[in-house]
Amino acid sequence: MKNEKAQNPWKKIEGKEVYNNPWISVEEHQVLNPSGNEGIYGKVHFKNKAIGIVPLDKEMNTWLVGQYRYTLDEYSWEIPMGGGPLEDDILSSAQRELKEETGLSAKRWDNILRIHTSNSATDEEGFVFVARELTQGETEFEETEDLKIRKLKLEDAVRLVMNNEITDSLSIAGLLKTKLLIDEGKL
Repeated sequence: MKNEKAQNPWKKIEGKEVYNNPWISVEEHQVLNPSGNEGIYGKVHFKNKAIGIVPLDKEMNTWLVGQYRYTLDEYSWEIPMGGGPLEDDILSSAQRELKEETGLSAKRWDNILRIHTSNSATDEEGFVFVARELTQGETEFEETEDLKIRKLKLEDAVRLVMNNEITDSLSIAGLLKTKLLIDEGKL
């Protein structure tokens, strides 16, 4: 099952960019679908990788970041996260995002997850790290960030996921995989 190779049943006839900004571009493709019929497909290309961090201290506390998400028109609690330029090292991006959003620095980093956040419409690739051996410093919020920071037990963060109070895909996957790896003694 790992990296199963299959022939692409889709055929791109033509494509054009219909929108572009510093973070994303949107393409419209004329295609032949797997059944051979003509169709249309939209693709959102992300110009950054999604980088998430589950910080953990010795007492199994973690930190969540809360902010109002414009696209959802609702408030969202999430693991610390942000965009890492495609050409940058993902660990460097994770270290920067953790410092910016929580003020935390870590000595130990484990890359636990690679994820495609919505692979039917976008090529966005995400990564989640667990950060340990933490040191508290000052936050460095970006101008678009109006964040609240919450420290809580990892098990309480997982409970928020299970109660549908955390709905962000990177956060859900990162928190659940962290808990599973800890329970299995692999982290």
